[in-house]
Amino acid sequence: MTNKMWGGRFSSGPDAIMEEINASIGFDQRLFAQDIAGSKAHAAMLAKQGIISKADEKEIRKGLDAIEAEITAGTFTFSRALEDIHLNVESRLKELIGAAAGRLHTARSRNDQVAVDFRLYVRDTVDHLDAQLKDLQLALAEKAHVHAATIMPGFTHLQVAQPITFGHHCLAYVEMLARDRSRLADARKRMNESPLGSAALAGTSFPIDRHDTAKALGFDRPTRNSLDSVADRDFVLETLAASAICATHLSRLAEEIVIWSTAQFRFVKLSDKFTTGSSIMPQKRNPDAAELVRAKPGRILGALTALLVVMKGLPLTYSKDMQEDKEPAFDAFDSLSLAIAATTGMVKDIAPNEKEMRKAAASGFSTATDLADWLVRTLKMPFREAHHVTGSLVALAEKKGVDLPELTLADMQTVEPRIIRDVFKVLTVEASVASRRSFGGTAPKNVKREAARWLKLLKA
Repeated sequence: MTNKMWGGRFSSGPDAIMEEINASIGFDQRLFAQDIAGSKAHAAMLAKQGIISKADEKEIRKGLDAIEAEITAGTFTFSRALEDIHLNVESRLKELIGAAAGRLHTARSRNDQVAVDFRLYVRDTVDHLDAQLKDLQLALAEKAHVHAATIMPGFTHLQVAQPITFGHHCLAYVEMLARDRSRLADARKRMNESPLGSAALAGTSFPIDRHDTAKALGFDRPTRNSLDSVADRDFVLETLAASAICATHLSRLAEEIVIWSTAQFRFVKLSDKFTTGSSIMPQKRNPDAAELVRAKPGRILGALTALLVVMKGLPLTYSKDMQEDKEPAFDAFDSLSLAIAATTGMVKDIAPNEKEMRKAAASGFSTATDLADWLVRTLKMPFREAHHVTGSLVALAEKKGVDLPELTLADMQTVEPRIIRDVFKVLTVEASVASRRSFGGTAPKNVKREAARWLKLLKA
């Protein structure tokens, strides 16, 4: 049958394949709350401006409330023949209130309607993700506060580099997530302009008040160019880009959890809540939650790439290509939200193996830099010379099959005769981390103070 919402231009209905490729109601129905909110604001403005009667506006609002209740209750029947959420709502509104429903679309097009709906949806999504990220930061900061002095190895090239604390490591991710939240906040600020009232592409001849609808929907202001208003999807792209960076941070932590929980490392343990077993190997405890978080960036980066490719060659203004903006974005935002929730759960659940962490931190000549620093401070040796002497001592220890603290004073003096017994005070992992008191360093006092600062900020 003909889609009656199109008007008199068409005398017959679309081919089945055309309906299949054209319909978006299967995925854009999740915009129902935003679509109804936009329609209420538009109707109220039309009535204030005398474009429709206050009686019609009252009926429209009453009908939209009923439709929202039906959709929320799961009793609304969505029609593929009506293509999208906008026409489904409008058609049902006509069934409920009659001719007044037809006045709602005055001075409006589906082009600006979908633009405002999607902005509202992405804005709501940003707010949701921000709250989730804050909870994850809080979980990490609490773990950091408890483990401010728990020693573990710090790595470069995935090889033991210098001793650090587990709390310091947790706070590194708190910082990353703070930047993620900042990027999302920036995206939200830029997207918070209302395209409603731009109509199809050129604005409208009706005396509408776009500032009124913008205010009613919580936007800072209306957009300033009608062409850009309906053609813009920067707000989705920017949010997807921020989401991809955030997902990458989550993936890095997930990768570390996977590595740390192996039998080779044994740094941490996840409980049964965030691990799975094997169908054939009864001994297995697999960190599947972490592995799935590690995989999620692929979907999110894919969504960003897909939309960039859709938008890169489109002339102004709206083209149906832009219908492909929603499914990847919905999937990406859902994936990120789930990844954040899973990561928060793992952080709260994770139990560090302090004995194994300290043992690993004390291996691999991890206090070599402390030895070089001691040579500089105590013997006034230039750092490059101290670096060379320390390298020679590492080679000697390696040859003897011991670590640096296990060399005798006599051994050390064969390389540098001026070394005295005091050197052994800096060669323990405890002394090493305690000495890193520079701003941003891993000293337990630093970590405790910084974790407390973050907890105060996040709980404020």
